[in-house]
Amino acid sequence: MVETDPGPKKPHNCDVKRDHQLNGPSSKATELGVIPSLKKPAKGDPEKGSSEKADFERAIELTGYGRFHYLLLAVCGLVSTSEEMDVISMSFILPSAQCDLDLTTQTKGWLNSIIFIGMMVGAYAWGSVADSLGRKRVLIAISIVNALAIVASSFSQNYELFMLFRFINGAALGGSGPVIWSYFAEFQPKKKRGAMLSFMAAFWTLGNLFVAGLAWVIIPSEIGVTTGAFVYNSWRIFLLVMSLPSFLVAALLFLLPESPKFLISTGRQEEALEVFRSIYLMNTGHSKDEYPVKQIIVDDIMHTKPEKQIEATKEPKEPKSKIRRMLSDIVEHSKQLFVPPILKFTMISITINFTFHIGYYGLMMWFPEMFNRFDEWSRTHNNAEADICQVTRYVTQQGTHSAAAQCDSHIHSDVFMESLITVAAAIPSNIFAVLGMDRLGRKFFLGEFLFTSFSNI
Repeated sequence: MVETDPGPKKPHNCDVKRDHQLNGPSSKATELGVIPSLKKPAKGDPEKGSSEKADFERAIELTGYGRFHYLLLAVCGLVSTSEEMDVISMSFILPSAQCDLDLTTQTKGWLNSIIFIGMMVGAYAWGSVADSLGRKRVLIAISIVNALAIVASSFSQNYELFMLFRFINGAALGGSGPVIWSYFAEFQPKKKRGAMLSFMAAFWTLGNLFVAGLAWVIIPSEIGVTTGAFVYNSWRIFLLVMSLPSFLVAALLFLLPESPKFLISTGRQEEALEVFRSIYLMNTGHSKDEYPVKQIIVDDIMHTKPEKQIEATKEPKEPKSKIRRMLSDIVEHSKQLFVPPILKFTMISITINFTFHIGYYGLMMWFPEMFNRFDEWSRTHNNAEADICQVTRYVTQQGTHSAAAQCDSHIHSDVFMESLITVAAAIPSNIFAVLGMDRLGRKFFLGEFLFTSFSNI
């Protein structure tokens, strides 16, 4: 009997696996890709086998974490510091400025409030401008406007002009707060975002310490120039010093790139990639060409709003001017805050901010004034004990705030020392927040803020 040749046997998975185990990954079966599941993924992306394409979160994670982020923290932290210095500085000026600006208790209250009224107005305008022109440009513009407004207010010789420049100062600060936090967060990888935002919040306390320390050194020194109708004394010099951090911030922001998330949202993916490459170079020291991401995966929703997509299907309308488009964005963004499911979070955030700022600024802005009133009571009543109502009644009826009394602008250094101790009390809480944010979570700290605010009230 003649045996016929059955022909080549078809490869079997078990035989291929055995061949792979015996001969290693260089076997012919493996090279032919018969079992792709055994092939090792390319270095870079453990899930997709390649990092050439990545979404925003993955792209920022692959830049590493190092020198760029520390520089970013320093600059953004200084923005937060200068912002707090500008807000709190008014509380240290009021006791000294009462003679120059002919202030009463009521006008002092308006001077304390006007900066917050300006912040309410500025927050709406600057937020929409930042979405149109970019975070970096807006922050530079805000810093310059803020610094110039402070310098102008230091030269103001009457109450009305001083109020105007403080309003402009507040309008600039209203944009600085929301924009700088967004800008800083958009460079942070998910794993570090919460902790780094808490770390940046610590710079707010540093601002309190700096302004209280500088007030203690400068205002009681009674330096300055007085020539006829023009007065430029120590509290005005103190204000001038307060403008320096804003000028410095404007210069330092030129060293930082535009937010890559903003660039992606406006369709500028190549510019965003270049930002990622620069961060990668600074953090790792490797060449930009070694950055593994070559293309950003963009979700259409990220740079095209649903209402814009709907409008695209309709007949084309006459293009709006930049100002009209900005006003339209302000109205649209405001509406979105009060529509479910965002409405719930909006109301919670409003409650937290309202109670927190009553407890914090409601007291902090009046502490130097209160300490000065108690100091005046102690000097005239031989250190007799009194409550805040007795002291306030005396100061407004018989003391330096009364119409018959001669105005005294001299403030004892003890008033500023007491204020410095008060603001320093926030340091332990800042340290606790930085160390515990990732472990205890954001909701825990929001609850702590609410509790503290109600306690202060």
